[in-house]
Amino acid sequence: MTDYTADVVVVGGGAVGTSTAFHLASLGAGRVVLCERRSLAAGASGRSGALVRMHYTNEPEARLAFLSLRYFRNWDELVGAGDCGFVPSGFVRLVSPENLGKLRANVEMLRRVGINTRIIGREELAELAPEWDLSDVEIAAYEPDSGYANPVATTEGFAERARQLGADIRTGTEVTGIRVDGGRVAGVATSAGFISTRTVVIAGGAWAVPLLRSLGVGVDLRPARIQVAIFDRPPVLGTGRPLITCIDGANGMYFRSEGPDWSRILAGLSSYRLPLEDPDQLKSEADPDYLAAVRERLSRRLPVMGFVPPRGGWAGAIVLSPDGKPVIDRHPEVEGLYFFTADNGTSFKTSPAVGLTLAEWVVFGAPRSVDVRPFRASRFAEGKPLIGEHEYEDLLGDALR
Repeated sequence: MTDYTADVVVVGGGAVGTSTAFHLASLGAGRVVLCERRSLAAGASGRSGALVRMHYTNEPEARLAFLSLRYFRNWDELVGAGDCGFVPSGFVRLVSPENLGKLRANVEMLRRVGINTRIIGREELAELAPEWDLSDVEIAAYEPDSGYANPVATTEGFAERARQLGADIRTGTEVTGIRVDGGRVAGVATSAGFISTRTVVIAGGAWAVPLLRSLGVGVDLRPARIQVAIFDRPPVLGTGRPLITCIDGANGMYFRSEGPDWSRILAGLSSYRLPLEDPDQLKSEADPDYLAAVRERLSRRLPVMGFVPPRGGWAGAIVLSPDGKPVIDRHPEVEGLYFFTADNGTSFKTSPAVGLTLAEWVVFGAPRSVDVRPFRASRFAEGKPLIGEHEYEDLLGDALR
């Protein structure tokens, strides 16, 4: 590629990057170019557990998830290309006994936002999930509209619609630097040549952390390795329907159905987050001790799984922030530079809304759909981390996709 000119360059071909490119093209941002160093969804998005739920302990993230659910449930209407693979399995959030009051308070907060959620008791949950061991459960938060999606298909669907609207999606194109002249973006250096542009949106996950640091983004960003396990679903757990998707704070895990016929179970833990110095050195297979730990935790809620060996699993790279919440901002000293980082393993489900708000920021000068000021990078220096009023003190908090 020789030198090229674009109105906006998006860095990163995951769910947030492709969502941003799609929304930029939809809003008439001009010539949009997305650069992805490998293939679409090759990073955290493709390795996501891909839960689509709205249960958060803070309102800002809940609002992002609430808006995003509209996309997953109305993909053909709102995106119009590909298929996100959304499965409306329903979702429940379980917590340890000492967190029951916080669960009730968070459900009240979510209902004020407009989210369809409610508290259910053990008897109703047993009707929804007769295979589960509920001996330790008094109540749960239930979201009938939620579920999970296919993260690769979601990413590819955003990208395909962006292409149809005129965006240029370039895989195998690594961004190696951002040129800044006189306090504003002047262009992007890539492995295939230079792109002149006055606007850049960085959404490149763990691989973009060095780029953000080189531009003076001072947030303490820590890449980490996370893992996912896969099991066959035994017939005793039923067939022909998905299991209800669950985040089980009492046992520090999550699980959902997997596969076109729901014949497998995908599960993960939040406690196995290992520091990752170099994302290029990521071991992509799940560790044997991790798979064994998932099996043991899963069998606490689904006892039959204690007799089912794992089929395997995979690992991916995420980025952690000090408060466990994402960073969505524009650079205060570089005009034309916007960025999303610190997914913290929870941002696949919010990718539609994050991409929309970033695109609105570029096109209109400010986000219109969701107030993203709570996600500003400066909150840490200001001593104002994003912490919910009723954060859980269980084995995982919100630390799941």
